[in-house]
Amino acid sequence: MNKKFLLSASDIPQDNWIDRWLPRSWRAYAKLARIDRPIGTWLLYLPCLWGIALAWQEMGRPLSATPLLDILQILLLFGIGAFVMRGAGCTLNDLWDRKIDSQVARTANRPLASGELMTFGAIVFLIAQLSVGLVILLQLNPTSCVLGLLVLLLVIFYPAAKRVTYWPQAVLGLTFNSGVLLGFLAVKEAISPAALLAYAAGFFWTLGYDTIYAYQDKTDDLIVGVRSLALFLGDITKPALAMFYVLTVILLIASVWQAGLGAIAYIGILLSAVNFSCQLWNIDLDNPRICLKTFLSNRNAGIIIALAIVLG
Repeated sequence: MNKKFLLSASDIPQDNWIDRWLPRSWRAYAKLARIDRPIGTWLLYLPCLWGIALAWQEMGRPLSATPLLDILQILLLFGIGAFVMRGAGCTLNDLWDRKIDSQVARTANRPLASGELMTFGAIVFLIAQLSVGLVILLQLNPTSCVLGLLVLLLVIFYPAAKRVTYWPQAVLGLTFNSGVLLGFLAVKEAISPAALLAYAAGFFWTLGYDTIYAYQDKTDDLIVGVRSLALFLGDITKPALAMFYVLTVILLIASVWQAGLGAIAYIGILLSAVNFSCQLWNIDLDNPRICLKTFLSNRNAGIIIALAIVLG
């Protein structure tokens, strides 16, 4: 472990189930893939559910009329895909950032930054993760496969984006919400306006929550030269977050209207707006712990939106 920084500053939970239950040789890989912190998997998986549910609704196939095996199969495929590709993204990100991470209090004890895991082992692990992701992708139709391969280019570019632009959150938004389109295409095989609107909503949602997340590292990022919207927006961050979330809600309303959904969908979207409002009310951008707590609350917002579309 890197002793320059207190473990209390690290984003790696100490003495959790990974340390207690996994074989010692597996632990660094599990931490590298963040399997003990599932928020990233949730934020990758939930837009997939939006897309799947929108496609089913547009086809006039409510869940009650869809064979249970079909539902479980597609949900499981995307669930495994989200889990594996989130882990692959973390591995790739940490490979890019291992030298920078060693200089940042929150990330200094990550496996690569601390020297717990060697670069070669991480590369082999990344290849294994991408191979599993490819197997999952090949279970989908050809159009989805092509889109999935294009999204991989964004996954590769994201770590570099933090070095060349103050808008890496935009790259992340395009990447993380591609599940809306992939999920939709897996069911309907042709993108509709409703799916594009939901994708755009997810994009602005990500701009909001990842800017909040970036505030945890604002001071260190200034020192090591990493760029983010947290640095770019500065004093206007709160108004910008409000704008991002307002656009998210407007685009979601437009999406469910375009899909012809009913009152329940609109009520659900308004409930997600309440979640966003609470985030803006409670956020203290100078307090990393509150920023993390606020960021984590976006899982609930995403679930509410998914249920709104499913039940709409």
